[in-house]
Amino acid sequence: MSRNVDSVLCSLCGRKAAFFFREYSGEKLCRKCLTRSIETKVRATIAKYRMFKYGEKVAVAVSGGKDSISLLHVLSNLSMFKTKGSLVAVTVDEGIKDYRDEALLIASENCKALGLEHHVISFKEVYGFTLDEIMGELQLKNKRYLTPCVYCGVLRRKALNLIARDVGAAKIATAHTLDDEVQTILMNIFRGDFERLAKEQPVTEKVHPQFAQKVKPFCEIPEKESTLFAYLKQVKFQNKPCIYSSEAFRNEVRFIINCLEVNHPGTKFTVLKMINRMRPSLTEITTQNKFRDCMVCGEPASSGICRACELLKTLD
Repeated sequence: MSRNVDSVLCSLCGRKAAFFFREYSGEKLCRKCLTRSIETKVRATIAKYRMFKYGEKVAVAVSGGKDSISLLHVLSNLSMFKTKGSLVAVTVDEGIKDYRDEALLIASENCKALGLEHHVISFKEVYGFTLDEIMGELQLKNKRYLTPCVYCGVLRRKALNLIARDVGAAKIATAHTLDDEVQTILMNIFRGDFERLAKEQPVTEKVHPQFAQKVKPFCEIPEKESTLFAYLKQVKFQNKPCIYSSEAFRNEVRFIINCLEVNHPGTKFTVLKMINRMRPSLTEITTQNKFRDCMVCGEPASSGICRACELLKTLD
C-alpha cells in the first residue's frame, strides 16, 4: 500500500516534495519524478523486448480505461511515432449498455487531443450480436456454461486482429500492466494450461501471416502506477467497471496476488521474472499448434474452426 510521504525528500531529484513510496524499490518519489520514471521504464521495456521497429505502423488497443489511455499518451510522445499515421488507436465496441458508450467517447476525446486517428470495430458488425445480446440469448436458452468474460475475451481478440489488419498495423500495443501479466500467469498455472503459459509473452510470436503481433509496453508497470500516471497527467479516463467483471475468475486471483504483494513487496516482479526465465523450457515441452483457416470465417484457427466461431455456435 502507498504511504503519504509528503514533505519528504524525493529519492531522484532531492526536492522536498515526495508523495509516493514505491515499496518494491524503496524509492520516495515526487509527482514529476514518478511520471518521468514510468515513461523511462516503458522506453526501457520497449528496447529490452525489441517491441517496435522504425517505420512500422502500430495500433494501440484503447478501451477508454486508465491503463490504455495512459499507454496511448506515453507512446504518442515517443520519437519513433512522430511520423503522422505511424501510431493509431483502435477500440472494440462490445455493445455493453451504459458502459461502452462512455468509454468510446473518452477514447475519441483523447485521440483528438493527441492528434491520432481513432478506429472503432463492433461486435455487432463482425458477429451480428452485441455482448449483451449474446448473454441474453444464452440465458434464454439456458446455455450459459461460460462467464461473459470468456466470450468477450475471445471475440474481442479476433475483432482487434481484424481492425489492426484493416488499418495496416503490423503490431497491436495493449495496456496489460504487471498486475495483468501476473494474474494471467497464475490463472494459467491454476488451470494447468502450460501452452498458454508458454505463449503469453511481452511480444507474441508471429504464428500466422494474418495475425498482428501483440506487444505489451506496460508489462513491467504496476497497475497502481499506471493509475497514478493518468491522474497526475490529468487525462480523462473511464472509471466505471464493466457490469460483467464481477463474475471473472481473475478477481479471485487479483485478490490473492495483491495480498501477497502487501506483505511481500516485489512479489509481482518476482513471478514475472521467474516465468520469463522458464518460458524457453515451457516452449520446448508444449505442442506448438499449426494454424489453418477457419472453416466458418476463414480467419486463423488452431483446429477446424476458430474459438470465436466455436463460441458463437452455442447460440444456435
